[in-house]
Amino acid sequence: MASLARPALFATRWLGLAALVLFVQITTVQAADSAVAFMEKVARELLSSTRSKSPALIASVIHRYADTGYIGSYSLGSYRAQLTATDRPGYLAGMVRFIGRYAANEAPKYPIASYRITGSVRSTQGIMVDSVITLRDGSNYDVRWLVVRRGSSYRVRDAMVYGFWMLPFLKKLFENYISENGGHVRALVAVLSR
Repeated sequence: MASLARPALFATRWLGLAALVLFVQITTVQAADSAVAFMEKVARELLSSTRSKSPALIASVIHRYADTGYIGSYSLGSYRAQLTATDRPGYLAGMVRFIGRYAANEAPKYPIASYRITGSVRSTQGIMVDSVITLRDGSNYDVRWLVVRRGSSYRVRDAMVYGFWMLPFLKKLFENYISENGGHVRALVAVLSR
């Protein structure tokens, strides 16, 4: 009787493990699929807003879909602790406006004809959603979007263009500005509020 119980116990455990692995795989595919659907929507709105050349419209798309709290905090680097709770909303709004103005200024140099989402990969940081951007001159380049879950949806945390993540560039720019202005975060907050 005991010899029959061991194979049955082994089979039950094996089936339980197989079911768990299948569940994890299905959940991963579903998460990746929903992240891809999210990025399709974001890409459509970003393309439309950059074609408008309106900094305010671009900023509204960034505000709606970017992980602004994380981006803002990361971008302050070693000065992060100096940002007061009172200054935080103005800083984040100013950061979004800055990115919107920068994108509106740069967009005409790189007129996008189309984009295509090519796949996704789960990583320890979130879900990487890959895309190919085709410019009007026919050239194209890859963009990898780092998408993270926030509540029932996602947020874009970073983008890799030509092999470089954008967030470290913003961090360097902000840290340098603060450093050049006596190490005062409020100097950055003030300039971003303009």
